[in-house]
Amino acid sequence: MTVKLIVLVGYALGILVVTWWARARWSARAETYFLADRALGPLIFLATMAATNFSAFTVFGASGAGYLHGYAFYPIVGFGTGFMALTFWLIGKRARELGGEYGALTPPDLVRHTYGSRSVSLLFALVMIVFTIPYLALQPIAAGYALKELLGWNHLTGAAVVTVVICLYTFRGGLKAVALTDAFQGLLMFVVLLIALFLVAAKAGGLTKAGQALLASNPELFSRPGAAGRYLPAVWFSYIFLWFFCDPMFPQLFQRFLAARGVSTIRRTMLAYPFICSAVFLLPVTIGVLGRLSHPGLKGKAADTILPLLAADMNSPILGALVIACGLAALMSTMDSQLLTLSSIFSEDILPVFRKEKIQSSWPGRIFVVVLSGAGLALAANPPGTILDIAALAFTGLAVLFPTVLFGLYPGLTSKTAAILSILAGQAALVLDALGYLPKGNFLAVVPIMALTFAVYLVAAVADKGLKISDAVWLRGFWTSPYTWGFLALFALAHDVWRWGAAPAGLWWGWPSWIFYFLFLSLVQTGLMAGWTRAYSKD
Repeated sequence: MTVKLIVLVGYALGILVVTWWARARWSARAETYFLADRALGPLIFLATMAATNFSAFTVFGASGAGYLHGYAFYPIVGFGTGFMALTFWLIGKRARELGGEYGALTPPDLVRHTYGSRSVSLLFALVMIVFTIPYLALQPIAAGYALKELLGWNHLTGAAVVTVVICLYTFRGGLKAVALTDAFQGLLMFVVLLIALFLVAAKAGGLTKAGQALLASNPELFSRPGAAGRYLPAVWFSYIFLWFFCDPMFPQLFQRFLAARGVSTIRRTMLAYPFICSAVFLLPVTIGVLGRLSHPGLKGKAADTILPLLAADMNSPILGALVIACGLAALMSTMDSQLLTLSSIFSEDILPVFRKEKIQSSWPGRIFVVVLSGAGLALAANPPGTILDIAALAFTGLAVLFPTVLFGLYPGLTSKTAAILSILAGQAALVLDALGYLPKGNFLAVVPIMALTFAVYLVAAVADKGLKISDAVWLRGFWTSPYTWGFLALFALAHDVWRWGAAPAGLWWGWPSWIFYFLFLSLVQTGLMAGWTRAYSKD
C-alpha cells in the first residue's frame, strides 16, 4: 500500500512541478491564460490534441467495452476516431484563420463573430457547457474506480483527490501548463498501456496463447458484431457518424484550433492523427478482452473497473501503481482541458451578457474552474450508467452544434435564425430520445438527430434569406473532387459487411485478422489526408 501511494503522490507532485514552471502570471491576459498566446507549435499541438481526446473513456471506457463486447469495439474507437480527422481539418483550418482575424478566444466567441449575433453565441455556449459537464464527470468517475481498486479508498474519496489536483494546476497554470502536462501524460499513458498489455498477456502465456484460449472459450469476442451481438452495421455506422460530428465540437478540442501557431500546425497533426488513434485504442481494448481470462462475469458498470482489477493483480506494487497512473494521466489530460475551456466560455461568453465592458483579466475564468470541478465531482458521486453510455449522451448533445459551426465558418448559408432553430430542434430530439419517443430503427439516436439538425438549418436558411443550397461555399467542387470520392470509398470499405455473421476470424499474433484490415485503412486515410490537406492549403 505504501509503495503504491508513494508512486501516485510522486506522479501528482511531478505534474504540479511542471505546472508551476509553466504557470501563467496572476495578471496574465485572457489570451495568454486560455490560448497560450496562440503559439502552440506542431509537436506540442499534436501531443495536447491527442492527450486531450484520449480521456477516461479511452483507458477505462474502451477497456470496459472490450471486456463486454470483444474486439468489435476496436474499429469503432480506433478507425472511427481517426476518421474524424477529416472534420478536424475542415473545421480547424477555418477556425484558426478566422479566430486569428477576429481575435476570438473561445468557440462561442468565434460563432458570435461569424454570425454577428450574441444570441446565437449564448445558446451555443450554454449547450457546450451543459453537455460537457457529464463528459467532464467521466474523469473523476474513472479516478474513483481506479483508486478504489488500487488503494482501497471509497469511490468518492478517490474522485475528490484527483479532482483537487487537476483543479490546482489548471487554476494556476493556464493553457501553456496544461499543454505541457498533456504531452507528458499522453506519452506516459501510451508507454504504460503498452507495458500493461505485455504483462497481462504474459500472465496468460503470451498474446497468441491468450488469444487462442479466448477463441476457444469465448469465440464471440472475436466476431464483428461482438459478444452481445450489439455492433451490427447500423450501430457501427452510427458510432462513426457520432465521432465524425461530435469530436470537433468538444470545446476543449475546438479551442485548441484557436491556439495553434498556424494552419500548417493543424495540417501536420491531422496527418498523424488516424494512425495514432488506431495504435492507441488497440491497447485498452485488447487489455479489456484479456481481462475475461482472470476476471470473468463482470456486468454493466463493473466492466469499467477491469483495468484497475488487472493492475491490482500484478505482483509488483510499483507496476500496479504505474498502470493506474496511466489511467489517471488519460483522464487528467482531458479534465484539465475541459475545465480550462469551459471557464473561458464562462468568462468570455456568459459573463459579458451581464456586464457592459469586456473582461480582460483571467480571474473570473480561474474561479469558474473551481465551480466546474465541484459540479463534475457531484455527478461522479453516483454514476448513472457505464462510461460508454454517459459519453454517448454527452457526445450527441455536442454534435448538434456541428451544422451551426460548418455554415458559419464557410459562408453562403450563414443565418442566425437557422442556427438557433437547428440547435433547438436537435436538443428537442435528444429529449424525445431520452423519453423513448424518437424513431431511430436500429441506429443510435445521433443519426436521426443529425439528419434533423442539418435539415432544419438548410430549410430555415433558405426561408430566412431566400438562399439556395448551392450557395454554400464548402459544397463548391465537392462532388468533382477526387478526395471526396476517395474518402467515401474509404468509409464504405470500413463497413466490411462481408464479415458480419461470419464465423470468428482466424488469429494473427493473438488478434483477429480483421484488426489489421482497419490498421491498413488508417494508413490509406493518412495518404488521402496528405493530398487533400496539401490541395486545400492552396485555397
